[in-house]
Amino acid sequence: MQHLIAIDQGTTSSRALVFDEALKVAGLGQTEFPQHFPHPGWVEHDPEDIWNSTVQVVRDAMATAGVEASDIAAIGITNQRETTVIWDRSTGKPIHNAIVWQDRRTAATCEALRARGLADEVTQQTGLLLDPYFSATKVAWLLDHVDGARARAEAGELAFGTVDTWLMWRLTGGRVHATDATNACRTLLYDVNTGTFTQALADTFGVPMALLPEIRDSSGDFGTTDPALFGGAIRIGGVAGDQQAATVGQACFLPGMAKSTYGTGAFLLLNTGETPVPSRNRMLTTVAYQLGGKRTFALEGAIFAAGTTVQWLRDGVGMIGDAAETAALAEAADPEQQVFLVPAFTGLGAPHWDANARAAILGISRGTGRAEIVRAGLEAVAFQTRDLLDAMHGDWQTEADTVLRVDGGMVANDWLLQALADVLDAPVDRPEMGETTALGAAYLAGLAAGVCPEPETFAKTWRLDRQFTPGAGQETMATRFTGWHEAVGRTLSRG
Repeated sequence: MQHLIAIDQGTTSSRALVFDEALKVAGLGQTEFPQHFPHPGWVEHDPEDIWNSTVQVVRDAMATAGVEASDIAAIGITNQRETTVIWDRSTGKPIHNAIVWQDRRTAATCEALRARGLADEVTQQTGLLLDPYFSATKVAWLLDHVDGARARAEAGELAFGTVDTWLMWRLTGGRVHATDATNACRTLLYDVNTGTFTQALADTFGVPMALLPEIRDSSGDFGTTDPALFGGAIRIGGVAGDQQAATVGQACFLPGMAKSTYGTGAFLLLNTGETPVPSRNRMLTTVAYQLGGKRTFALEGAIFAAGTTVQWLRDGVGMIGDAAETAALAEAADPEQQVFLVPAFTGLGAPHWDANARAAILGISRGTGRAEIVRAGLEAVAFQTRDLLDAMHGDWQTEADTVLRVDGGMVANDWLLQALADVLDAPVDRPEMGETTALGAAYLAGLAAGVCPEPETFAKTWRLDRQFTPGAGQETMATRFTGWHEAVGRTLSRG
């Protein structure tokens, strides 16, 4: 019983990875599932699709690795955060599709709460901003738009959960209704200062406390799976939201350490230690992980469009046939052209939090071609990362030099990582292990099962693939960073 399984339930696909005794990937299962867009700005998932795809990929990963339930010490779960599911406690059936983190239907609700003067109070308590991104307004919307749901919730007949909670409920046959601190802190119902769901926040958003799960450590006892699912009962030992799991997988255990994950969007977390740091620069104060009842905190910034920008260049306007082409095109671009792509396809995330900003390409001349636009798309990822780190360092000073550890699909692009090092004026480290999110979930499960070491020892297993250091492009990137800010200013709806 030395193998571990990580369930990595994401926005567009469900994945499962089997890790062997050396924490190397021994088996993988992955499948996409449908996305639903009932109205502009609305994004939904069928919770049954999430569940069925998860069971399938776990079985596939076990078959690929050639392991049985008796070979597995524990399962760890990492998940798309903020996505909201409500279900019937007696039947286990969802009352509606899940409302996905990207969904903007509750923007007017957030504006109404701001108009009541509640924004600062909510931020002080939760470390978050009043934004449709988070779970609480999604919960209230479901209760108010599904017939009878609010009354049933107040009577204790319904259960709410983010995706981790939904999966645990189904995996354990309805025996466990729980979450961990990293997911709880993304709901707008969790007081980041006390580490609990509070009645005051529940009242603010109109969410009955009877809906809410129990909050537990990120590594610990989350029950066991129904034996019929995987050929035997398997312990569930770890849970963390996807960005926090990547923070653990990158071994960012010390204050001042930072990681950035570049997928569909990009998320940067800076470890700030045992005390929550309130942000003056519209960053989020979040729980990085909770072990042994002790929370470690981070500042977090979200970039809504990272890999999305490359997908748009490929699928939306046909400038590239494959993401792998972008590095060579960026290298070939005319360096004298001041072209900027602001990828506000669904608004801008931190530090602007402008849901109404829209994407733009600025600085086009007659000589501008696809190479210059592709370069501008990659540079936008680097520039947004610099914006996040600058804001974080304005909130929290550290004497340690920031080395950014990076992961996600985009980090295979050497040109991007060199541009990132140049604009940050700091080293950028790409690890050997690319599956850092799944690794973090597996480690948390293995820690609970006693097959993985304490964090200090685990950190020593982190291995560098390549370090990118600031080079000859620093001066050019500094100049272009100024131009970037001018371009962003022209896209802001509040500018």
